[in-house]
Amino acid sequence: MYDSPFNSGFGFFSIIPFIVALGFLIVGSMLILNIIRGIGEWSRNNNSPKQDERALVVAKRTNVSHHHHTNQNVPSSSTSTTYYATFELMSGVRQEFHVAGNVFGYLVEGDEGMLSFQGTRYLGFQRDIPGAQNPSTT
Repeated sequence: MYDSPFNSGFGFFSIIPFIVALGFLIVGSMLILNIIRGIGEWSRNNNSPKQDERALVVAKRTNVSHHHHTNQNVPSSSTSTTYYATFELMSGVRQEFHVAGNVFGYLVEGDEGMLSFQGTRYLGFQRDIPGAQNPSTT
């Protein structure tokens, strides 16, 4: 008598629960790893000294994410925008920070001023006022 893999307990279909469980395990592990990384970065930032350094705004960029949802069988979509600004410190080191949208709009590439940050956390930027005497250069 011929044994088909479709009616046997050890055929193709018996591996599907294993594959599904493995998928959940992989996705869950990635989620937990991202949470641990986020907590680690938050902790490192809190333990870093707050710094104020002269800097130049050298670049700005955005990252737009599209999200598709289904709510009560009604499809919808939304977008979110993440804003970034890159500063060059007087030492020549460049650092990119995640900034709020209103801060992003305020910054102009080429602006010079005083950058405040703590680790990878942006705290603020005070633009130099054109024509004003800078006490640190006199």
